[in-house]
Amino acid sequence: MNEFSELDEMYREVILDHYHSPRNNKSLDNPTKEIESNNPFCGDEIKLQVKIQDGIVTEIGLSGRGCAISQASASLMGEALLKNNINDSLKLYKDFRELLTGNLPEDQMDDLGDLIALEGVKKFPIRVKCALLSWSAFNDLIEV
Repeated sequence: MNEFSELDEMYREVILDHYHSPRNNKSLDNPTKEIESNNPFCGDEIKLQVKIQDGIVTEIGLSGRGCAISQASASLMGEALLKNNINDSLKLYKDFRELLTGNLPEDQMDDLGDLIALEGVKKFPIRVKCALLSWSAFNDLIEV
């Protein structure tokens, strides 16, 4: 197995792990904000709840249904944003979106951590919306 095949396999494992064992898959009592979003083209759905205190995401609750990409992306997002301040979270959203559209500079990829596992989605433009569903919901939730 060459280096790229091993890397692809590791990324697949990260995605499948988050799909089969989603993180922060819960409902929050008294969230600061919540939003529901869906992708009408494929049927993916997400409900996102957050508790924010002093500009920090202190708790995240995610639930929904959909393809492995949308659900794994939501789970990875939950881990990435938890305990993060809102400005850093919005920058992470922007960087992740840029990764999926092929516009993120190489030197910024390390900042994405496990989110880099979803980079291969950019080869399938129709699936980019799946990967961005929860992130767009987060952006909408904060912008409201």
